Parts: sequence; structure tokens; C-alpha cells
Amino acid sequence: MRKVLFFVFIIVVNQTFCQSGLSDFWKLSKPKRTWVLFHPFKAKKSLEVSKETNKIADSIKKTNLLDGDASGGQVDAFRHAYWMARLRQEIGKSAARSLGKAHEKENYLTFKKRALEDGVVPDEISSKMDLYNNEEGLKLMSKGSSVSKKGLIYRIINAIKNGKMKVIKKDKNGNFLNSEGKIISKDSLKGKWKNDKCLVPSNR
Repeated sequence: MRKVLFFVFIIVVNQTFCQSGLSDFWKLSKPKRTWVLFHPFKAKKSLEVSKETNKIADSIKKTNLLDGDASGGQVDAFRHAYWMARLRQEIGKSAARSLGKAHEKENYLTFKKRALEDGVVPDEISSKMDLYNNEEGLKLMSKGSSVSKKGLIYRIINAIKNGKMKVIKKDKNGNFLNSEGKIISKDSLKGKWKNDKCLVPSNR
């Protein structure tokens, strides 16, 4: 039985990561490797959707449809909502949600290693924002839905502009603000998973 499972694992990994195969699989964080092992036949589609999501979010960032902020702003919210909506459409709600949670576990490991995600070290409030927007994205789609990508894009943009997503509170200069609207010093944020950043509706 173990030999059969290992054989299936090798086939799935090689199909998912194409020519690079196992080498790319082992580059994944432990939470994402675990997700792949539990969802071997959905891994390839999830990788395709993830690449598609990043490409579309990068395009949205260059327009005036949203605020252009891909790190805690509306574009960040868009990316997570679109990712979850498309994943649910392709692989189902449960698998999509668990992959989103695996990504946030990865972010915590990134924080512990002081690595960068989108130019900043991940923190607790960023993770809460992502998980919230993931759930909102899941509400916008159903598995096998015929909604087009363009239709989904505008559905998410409307949700963001109506304040249904969450973003991190900042001023016009990009400084993080606390719940009282005061600027949080950059030094006070260094090396801290928990801090004074706060979430606000995506239309603020």
C-alpha cells in the first residue's frame, strides 16, 4: 500500500510542477506541502489558479480601479478574494479554504524567519485581513460556476468599494495607523507579530 501511495505521489508532484518535479515541491513551505499531500489531484489546478491570481492582481494594481496598494490595501484584498473565489470554482470550498489557511501558516513561518512577503514582514493583523478576505471571496463563487473571470473581477471590485472586505488602516502617505488614527512608528513594528495596526472596511 505504501509503495502505491508513493508512486501516486511521485506522479502527481511531477504533473503539478512539470519539469522541476520534486525539487519545486520541496521548496514549498511545510504547510503547503502538507496541503498538496492531502489534495494531490487538486494541486495542479490550484497552482494554475494561484499564478492566474497573481497575474490579474498585478494588472489591477496598475489601473485606477482600486488603490494600488498590494500590501495591506485594496489590491491585497482583491488578490485574496479572487484567489479563493477561483479556487472554489475549480476545486471546491473546503479545499480552497484549507489552502488559504496553509498560506497563512506559511506567513507565520516567514515572520519567524524574518523573510519578506510583498516587501514587508507578515504580522498577525495581515493574517487576519487575509483570512477575512478569503472568506468573503469564497462567498462570491460556487464550484463549477459559469461566472466569467471578468465578471468575477468586477464582482470583487464592487464588494471592495462597498466595504465588504478589510484593509489595514493607513494614511495617504502609507503610514500605518492605530485605532485612534495615530501613526505607528516603524521601529515599534520591527520583530513583532502582534502590533497596533488595525483593520477597517475596504471602502475607507
